Amino acid sequence: MAISTINKEEIEKFSSLAKEWWDQDGKFKPLHKFNPIRIEYIKENVIKEFNIKNKKKPFSNLEILDIGCGGGLLTEPMYRLGGNLTGIDASKKNIKIATIHAKENNLKINYQCSSPEKFKTKKKFDVILNMEIVEHVDDLNLFIKSSSNLLKKDGVMFIATINKTLKSYIFAIIGAEYVLNWLPVGTHDWFKFVKPDSLKKICGSHDLKLNNIHGVNYNIFTDEWKISKNTDVNYISKFKKI
Repeated sequence: MAISTINKEEIEKFSSLAKEWWDQDGKFKPLHKFNPIRIEYIKENVIKEFNIKNKKKPFSNLEILDIGCGGGLLTEPMYRLGGNLTGIDASKKNIKIATIHAKENNLKINYQCSSPEKFKTKKKFDVILNMEIVEHVDDLNLFIKSSSNLLKKDGVMFIATINKTLKSYIFAIIGAEYVLNWLPVGTHDWFKFVKPDSLKKICGSHDLKLNNIHGVNYNIFTDEWKISKNTDVNYISKFKKI
């Protein structure tokens, strides 16, 4: 049987929600709220890493791969910043939604239904985005290895996920799914959450060196997400291919 990182139950779960990707008040409302801080973090780190002077289109001439792109919520802003964008997702329905939305907005994004280990391309990427995806895959080691194989030497990979702590269980599952109803019940499985040290170790075995890591915390009073030093629940990280 072919080795795969695809978790069929996870794919079916998100495929059933595909039509809601661009509804800011729908099931993906938390991601819409989360998106600005993700974009800011990626933009700031890419500009610094590649010593970019063009502030209007800072991602010009950069090949960027968004893995687990969903409906394109992060892919499209990356394209608007000037990048050459490829988005892959294991859900055909997600890719269909993303493709239609991009065409409606005249965005030339290359969307393909695939997982990193099955993605056929001769291209190597300057930047790879693995955002809110690693906690939904089977065989994280293979997933990171396959992602690293698609990255250029000295390229950067961004990984955002959820820490495996008691606090994350209380906030990301009980709070977000059962109390606040931010997410459908069953969106996350605490046993698939990843501790930063575990992620660092796996990435390190595939030529990815941790460059920086930050917490991403929600302020209930301002209804905003902010970068912080607290990685107890959500965190975002940057790795460099060595």
